[in-house]
Amino acid sequence: MQNYKIAVIAGDGIGPDVIAEGKKVLEGIARLDGSFSVEFTDFPWGCEYYLKNGCMMPENGLDILKDFDAIYLGAVGYPGVPDDVSLQGLLLKIRRGFDQYINLRPVKLLQGAPCPLKDVSEKDIDMVVVRENSEGEYANVGARLYPGTEQEVALQTGVFSRKGCKRVIRYAYELAKKEGKTLTNISKANALGYSMVFWNEIFAEVGKDYPEVKTSSLMVDAASMFFVKDPKRFQIVVTSNLFGDIITDLGAAIAGGMGLAAGANLNPEKKFPSMFEPIHGSAPDIAGQGLANPLAAIWSVSQMLDFFGKEAWGAKVINAIETLLLEKKVLTPDLGGTAKTSDIGKAILEILQR
Repeated sequence: MQNYKIAVIAGDGIGPDVIAEGKKVLEGIARLDGSFSVEFTDFPWGCEYYLKNGCMMPENGLDILKDFDAIYLGAVGYPGVPDDVSLQGLLLKIRRGFDQYINLRPVKLLQGAPCPLKDVSEKDIDMVVVRENSEGEYANVGARLYPGTEQEVALQTGVFSRKGCKRVIRYAYELAKKEGKTLTNISKANALGYSMVFWNEIFAEVGKDYPEVKTSSLMVDAASMFFVKDPKRFQIVVTSNLFGDIITDLGAAIAGGMGLAAGANLNPEKKFPSMFEPIHGSAPDIAGQGLANPLAAIWSVSQMLDFFGKEAWGAKVINAIETLLLEKKVLTPDLGGTAKTSDIGKAILEILQR
């Protein structure tokens, strides 16, 4: 029997609430399947840990995590801890340290999920955004010159390497080829004449190896408009770190809200563990009250199952979430229900056993 060792960093605010439901679902699936098991190890890292210890995770945190099969992350953020500290000290440190260069975010409108767009059906919003996840605009290279003076200057440098661009673009082409879907490249080459022109050149270069994949390219501002006006034009999308971060939150807004938004941070070669997370915030004001929606955390379990090669179970989890939304019997308050956070995992498992 395959045993998957999973490091759990539930984090702050509602992180522990929603991760508990995801763990419940994953353990239940392992029991139902019978061919694999899961073993969770919890780590108390995050903003509250920072307030006590002066760091988001121990100095040897990556060494502690490196032998796990996956990392399951809740949410990070807490009053009194600057956002740049929390992001750089944990999430980005793990992404870079474990070369999780693919960020995979599904933007899929499920039946029963709320959508703010008029005259849009489930078939119109069904895409996957492949976001570069290890460099680009988030490389955190720069400087502050003449601090505290009228001449102060802040420099922020994007880092676009040939290797970094090529591997994420090729991953997107491979995914489009495998699934028989179109591929849209999103950039901003008219204004960013070095980084984005370079990105577009590599997109065209890699595309020569995939003549069967139908492609298009859009400026990020135009793409944002079409996410709202014509989302059905997008199937597989590839873009840089910053643009991917922004458009996937827009995607979440049109596909049920942040409570249904999940993300995978992948090291495809499995040299290092990959990390799976709901992408919503920590919402400390409702933590521990049973109000948080854990469906995004459960959706990220589906992504983890896919990565483990359990695609059938991954699909079943998505179908179970859709059934839950359609039946409207067990939903949290944000979706118009009265259920507690702790009711959702059990309800999903009951659907999976029908």
